[in-house]
Amino acid sequence: MKICVTTILSITLLLGNSVKLRASVTGPVPSDGDGPASQVCQQCCQGPAVIPGIPGLPGPVGPMGPYGQPGSKGDAGPRGSPGLVGTTGETGVKGQKGEPGETPDDSNQRVAFTVVRTSSSDESTSSDTRLSFQQTETLLPGTSFDLETGTFTCSVPGTYVFTFSVLKYSNSETLFINLVKNDYRVITTFGPSNQQGQLSGSAVMVLQRGDTVYLTMAGRVHSASTSHYTSFSGFLLFSV
Repeated sequence: MKICVTTILSITLLLGNSVKLRASVTGPVPSDGDGPASQVCQQCCQGPAVIPGIPGLPGPVGPMGPYGQPGSKGDAGPRGSPGLVGTTGETGVKGQKGEPGETPDDSNQRVAFTVVRTSSSDESTSSDTRLSFQQTETLLPGTSFDLETGTFTCSVPGTYVFTFSVLKYSNSETLFINLVKNDYRVITTFGPSNQQGQLSGSAVMVLQRGDTVYLTMAGRVHSASTSHYTSFSGFLLFSV
């Protein structure tokens, strides 16, 4: 409200001064130079100073200008040099697949033997002398026994039982009997020089195919053609 009243007063003053200026100009003015005409002109042209108007209110905020264009993409940095490629070993040529081997079925095979001496006597001073035999009492099919060397050779892997009985007849000599597996003495029996009688022993062994079992002697062993005082036996208890 105060702003409106002030504005009206300013306009009224301006209009009043304008009327006075016109009256002064249209009245009689001397035509000769420096007389009252100059003074009147100066008065009419230089009116009283007016009060400046009130500055107008600031206008509304203008709309936001358009977005600027995006800047250009920077140059990419230099690319690193690639690493060295590792070398690979040479691959051998794969061989051809072999024919399947045959696995023997030993589950139903039985092995057993009993051999005896029929000669009157045998004597040796070396403890590594193999005790030979002359006669077979029992030899199941598939059982391998060599009478001349007194050696059993395993053809069916498994657990075996072996027994032997040897007659010591002489009172003047000692006698050693060894039960041997692949040159290893499993058990040893001993007969002193002042005694006679049977030397016997037994053992349970686990054998693989190709293992050998036999008896060795050192001393004098007695036998007879009709009485089998010296014997060697073995049988398969169960296969592997």
